Amino acid sequence: MSQISILHTALNASNLRQDVISNNIANAETPGYKSKQVVFENILKQQLSNQTNFKGTRTDSRHFNIGLPSNLPQPEVVELTETKIQNSGNNVDIEEEMTRLSKNALWYYTLTQQLNSEFQKLSIAIKGRV
Repeated sequence: MSQISILHTALNASNLRQDVISNNIANAETPGYKSKQVVFENILKQQLSNQTNFKGTRTDSRHFNIGLPSNLPQPEVVELTETKIQNSGNNVDIEEEMTRLSKNALWYYTLTQQLNSEFQKLSIAIKGRV
């Protein structure tokens, strides 16, 4: 599992989070609408902490995989049902959503900068420093 693939998956999660937050904001006045949230970072952190640097070789398809998994976890969209509800049955807090939107924009920018850094390292490794 490479750093680039982890960053790619995190960017996709951030993109999904942007869509979910925008949808929450758009439905802030919709009666009965329940806000949603994207869960990803904790799942990724848990999977990465459970890894070992040791990677076993499978000689038989019935053997267990040892070491690094080949696939990354995917982000999940969860509905928030245990939050304060307005009279209309809607639980969107517009101020909270705007805060999440700003945090996500900063997170996306940070991920793109890190991904650019990884590509620069690859470019230097391929071409050499000029």
